[in-house]
Amino acid sequence: MVRVSLIIPCYNEEARIVLLLNSIIAQTYPLGDMEVIFSDGMSTDQTRSLIRQFQQQHELPKISIIDNAKRVIPAALNRAIEAATGDLVIRMDAHTIPAQDYIALSVQAFDEGKGEDIGGVIDIQPGSATWIAKGIAVATRHPLGVGDAKYRWAKTASYADTVAFGTYARKVFDEIGFYDESLIANEDYELNARLRAVGGRIWVDPAIRATYYSRPDLSSLARQYFTYGYYKFQMLKRYPQTIRWRQALPPLFVFGILMLLLLASFWQIARWLFILVVALYLFILLAGSIPEVVKQKNLLLLIGIPLAIMTMHFSWGTGFWWSIIKKTN
Repeated sequence: MVRVSLIIPCYNEEARIVLLLNSIIAQTYPLGDMEVIFSDGMSTDQTRSLIRQFQQQHELPKISIIDNAKRVIPAALNRAIEAATGDLVIRMDAHTIPAQDYIALSVQAFDEGKGEDIGGVIDIQPGSATWIAKGIAVATRHPLGVGDAKYRWAKTASYADTVAFGTYARKVFDEIGFYDESLIANEDYELNARLRAVGGRIWVDPAIRATYYSRPDLSSLARQYFTYGYYKFQMLKRYPQTIRWRQALPPLFVFGILMLLLLASFWQIARWLFILVVALYLFILLAGSIPEVVKQKNLLLLIGIPLAIMTMHFSWGTGFWWSIIKKTN
């Protein structure tokens, strides 16, 4: 009987799956006390064969692959939880590399009673070596891009609304239910909303760290954040009390910009307001980018960071409004 079940949804992750596997066997937590369950969305690349090769080369921890026929993340997580035998379940992603003490510190915090879901801070790295990928990596951990999402930037341990890769008691899923498979995104937030509703606490400790590789280009970033916005509205319909200011701003901003743009065609005041708002917005983004430009000594970030944050804001806001429109049709 193992103590920890590490569950990992994956699909066509041959580029980084070996890095993840190596980070797992490098964990300071006893390998004999954990199992690793890959829930695979029927990968068409070498992901499965690379995992099987690794299985043959390492006796511990126990590694298994199960099928995720639905090919969506919440379904992958649910199939893995159903197969889990550990007392604790730790959710991880295939494009994430946990620090060597990630599991040990997570289990320690759980055993100390810090919360019913334990998580850490993700260190975001570029998805490729291009200048725009570097800008995206900064944007997806910048407060202007992600607001008060503590698991992106927290410096001190505290309670939060959600975490990226949490540690739960296995029994909690029998008590509050599994991941909602109708939500292609925001599944963690929705689960944690149910957990908080029954008194559960979400603990974020920056000592617990993992490296996450962000999207490599603006088009994939736009698709990601459009999906986030779309399914955020789906979740908020069920839990309207969970709305936060950072989630309301992008759709309100998109709506305001569109209204000013429409009014500007026949109303001069609206035209000046539109110019003023856009200028102020760009100034804020540029000013917010300067510390990273100086820190990394990379002038291209002065373009990359604002472009990425704008993509995130407008894609998220547009996805949110499209979800509302689809519902009313």
